Amino acid sequence: MRICFVCLGNICRSPTAEAVMRRLVERAGLSARITVDSAGTGHWHVGELADPRTRAAAERRQLAITHRARQLGAADLDRFDLLIAMDRSNLSAIRALRGARPAPDAQLLRAFEPGAPIDAEVPDPYAGGPAGFDVVLDLCERACAGLLAHVAAQLAAPTARG
Repeated sequence: MRICFVCLGNICRSPTAEAVMRRLVERAGLSARITVDSAGTGHWHVGELADPRTRAAAERRQLAITHRARQLGAADLDRFDLLIAMDRSNLSAIRALRGARPAPDAQLLRAFEPGAPIDAEVPDPYAGGPAGFDVVLDLCERACAGLLAHVAAQLAAPTARG
């Protein structure tokens, strides 16, 4: 299963979700079956490391974010099984890129967070203070745990043979 987390610039939310999910996948012993990456719908930060506030918040939780920003492109539609958006705007951008193609599946990250409201988003902390980056980490930790449970169940399900 190949998963790509998507936000606007790929320097705050999506690299955070990628790092959180990568750690959960490793701890679950599923690294050989689940790969994760992240991308942005915009091009402004391509090649840059994650925002320093993103990296600082992650480091406080012993989580390293070394990802360099990249823009989501048409080739990603063939590379990934699941595209996970941080907000409705990013989800719309993914769906526009995908067009009439039925795959890959695209969903909001917080759809996997137990108890989250329908259409709940991961807020963009970029224009705010340091506390927003901790909020993003909290949300990503809860939602990625639910996402991992969902993906692990899919991997464990018997496949149809025909």
